[in-house]
Amino acid sequence: MQLSTILGLSACLAGRLAAAQGASGTGQTTRYWDCCKPSCGWTEKTNSGKLVGTCSKDDQPLNDNGATKSACDSGGSAFMCSNQSPWAVNDTVSYGWAAVRIAGQTETTWCCACYELTFTSGPVSGKKMVVQASNTGGDLGSNHFDLAIPGGGVGIYNACTDQYGAPSNGWGERYGGVSSREACDGFPEALKDGCYWRFDWFGGADNPGVEFKQVACPAALVDKSGCQRSNDAIDETPTQD
Repeated sequence: MQLSTILGLSACLAGRLAAAQGASGTGQTTRYWDCCKPSCGWTEKTNSGKLVGTCSKDDQPLNDNGATKSACDSGGSAFMCSNQSPWAVNDTVSYGWAAVRIAGQTETTWCCACYELTFTSGPVSGKKMVVQASNTGGDLGSNHFDLAIPGGGVGIYNACTDQYGAPSNGWGERYGGVSSREACDGFPEALKDGCYWRFDWFGGADNPGVEFKQVACPAALVDKSGCQRSNDAIDETPTQD
């Protein structure tokens, strides 16, 4: 092997290791989809000036630099974008977003950072999901990843009734959401695939435990959210979308 090739591989490995040096440990998951503007959609939350994209009521990008109030606040009209739904990269890996709370950190530390979750229980045990932190929640515990899944339950807030005409408590139970794949059939077209994902790739798992570590954000996540931290490399590894 040529020296230049060795040096190139070493540099690549060093970059990936540097990107992975961050929070890690064991954690918990829940699920939600409340249609509200994600908290990482405010410019003061990241160290790069970039923010998670938000959408209008008709699911079009606002491109407002985070100025529009959340639809879950009085007089607000910024909603969560449907393209921030999870999807399967292959049989064992998925990408998506989550509301996050990392022990000993704040939103300015975790907003738009990415974490590789390895599920440790339930039907997804052994599978991996890379999520970008797009939100947080006052009701989240330590090292908690509240996965953004259409039909996962609106939780405390609900802008889905305003945006999509969902029932007053959201689709299904307010906490937990719908309980069958068939319930996804009646969802808005933009949210169906994300709802089906929960019962297909995710196997209908109910709040599985995880081992997690911070990693470089996949380009596919950054391209959809529009957000990247100033000290975070991008993983350009090709994936199917």
